[in-house]
Amino acid sequence: MAWGQAEKDQWLKEQTIKRSYQNEVVSQIQELGSRFELIQYGVLSQNPELYPVFLLKSKMFDPKKRTILITGGVHGYETSGVHGALGFMAKDAADYAEDFNFVCAPCISPWAYETINRWNAKAIDPNRSFRDESPCEESRYLYEVLQKQQVKPFAHIDLHETTDTDNSVFRPALEKRDGITIPFSEIPDGFYVVGDTDNPQPDFQKAIVDAVRKVTHIAQADSAGNLIGDPITQEGVINYPVKKIFLCAGMTAAPFTTTTEVYPDSPKATPAICIDAQIAAIKGGLDYLRALKDK
Repeated sequence: MAWGQAEKDQWLKEQTIKRSYQNEVVSQIQELGSRFELIQYGVLSQNPELYPVFLLKSKMFDPKKRTILITGGVHGYETSGVHGALGFMAKDAADYAEDFNFVCAPCISPWAYETINRWNAKAIDPNRSFRDESPCEESRYLYEVLQKQQVKPFAHIDLHETTDTDNSVFRPALEKRDGITIPFSEIPDGFYVVGDTDNPQPDFQKAIVDAVRKVTHIAQADSAGNLIGDPITQEGVINYPVKKIFLCAGMTAAPFTTTTEVYPDSPKATPAICIDAQIAAIKGGLDYLRALKDK
């Protein structure tokens, strides 16, 4: 039987703070405030004094340049997405500023970051919730601020992880919450990306995968030719109907979109490698787009 409000309330009581959003994330965002326009676009209703959410935006925003949207921390437990976004903005964005404007939301789900969760405090998955009047405030706030700021990205790179806890913690919780059974899929060992079924841009995805393979290994298909239960379209690439299921990568009309998936639980990986892989993914995508512009 699916959860009612009582079960959701009980689940929330069981969640505990495990790390500090203010110390680990907000401090870095504020340091970047001298180099980028810093926009606070909301606060979460769950302990609002602790959970403001921010955009970093190019100060010299040029409408003649193509705009790149970078998002991290849609799922708070996917750590390298948050710190990959921040690392790119701190170390690498300046190298691409001649060609692109940047808008970056480095940690969309701060409560989930602190509690190391996939869901928000209302047991909603933000990455199925990017739409008008969304019940998920994390998704709704970002959706609304991008419209208010009139951000029309040429590319959207959304940074995620696939972890062993997807099978050991989060999928079982989803089965209980919704009263369903989800077919088992093994967790891929390595990096992969998710493109858009309706606009796959295979060369763009390949450029990202090829850039990341210099940092960490690429996930290989299972015996059925799948990654995480879906057929691969090329090495390290699967596609989802991102707009139809309201994923973050599908919330704009960007012609180039990708969702990165780093695997932090591999014996070949470290936290630093995972962050570097996210940064390499961004740079690989930008290098492809920059070369495309020059043709």
